[in-house]
Amino acid sequence: MAGQPGRRFSTRQYPCAKCPLRVLDAFRDFEKQELEFISKFKTGELAVEKGSTVLVEGNHSAHLYTVLSGWGFRYKLLPDGRRQILNFIMPGDMIGLQGSLLGELQHSVEALSPMLLCVFERENLFELYRNHPGLAYDITWIAAREERMLDENLLSVGRRTALERAAYLLAFIHSRARTVGLNSGKEVAITQQHIADTLGLSLVHTNKTIRKLINRKMIAWRDRGCEIVDLEGLMAIAGWEGLLEDKRPLI
Repeated sequence: MAGQPGRRFSTRQYPCAKCPLRVLDAFRDFEKQELEFISKFKTGELAVEKGSTVLVEGNHSAHLYTVLSGWGFRYKLLPDGRRQILNFIMPGDMIGLQGSLLGELQHSVEALSPMLLCVFERENLFELYRNHPGLAYDITWIAAREERMLDENLLSVGRRTALERAAYLLAFIHSRARTVGLNSGKEVAITQQHIADTLGLSLVHTNKTIRKLINRKMIAWRDRGCEIVDLEGLMAIAGWEGLLEDKRPLI
């Protein structure tokens, strides 16, 4: 792992008992015995550079990861190189779980920014299921939440107009990032190519759609990405009610 470009394995920088995510209102706290198990389950941390590949479709991985800081995206490639971004990964999200149940990973993961990942040995996951039903339920909840987000993304690609798709995506990313302290202000550090690859639009069509949102004063485009000016306005265009979730698990 340490020899792969853009990836550096390290020992624990953040003990689970002092995890910086635990203080956020978005996450529920562990029970004492759960925290003790998670502290043993975690074997270290992985630092990933921006633009590096974290997981590769078709590969097997001996590890599971939870994002501690930074963000990235899950995607699939067609044989001709066309890319579909499936979802965005932010602090508190678990990645690699699919490989535990299906063997080979069915998607890849790339870092959109420098990321720090908590590393867990995949082989110890079954001890979690056997001895910690509360944590097993949490993993089921995490998988169900991912399914719900993919349902909404599929609705966008299938039925929303281009303007509604873009409005939903930017409101969705911003809302998720805000709950985990990822965007200190209102900016979403994303390129128009990422938006195009998520919405299934050409880059030219995406640029024209983004321009419409700018003209309506919903967003402003900066060098570092998109600034959300009117979140409620974006939600209204998309017909989206928001995340609608209480405290969520953290593994």
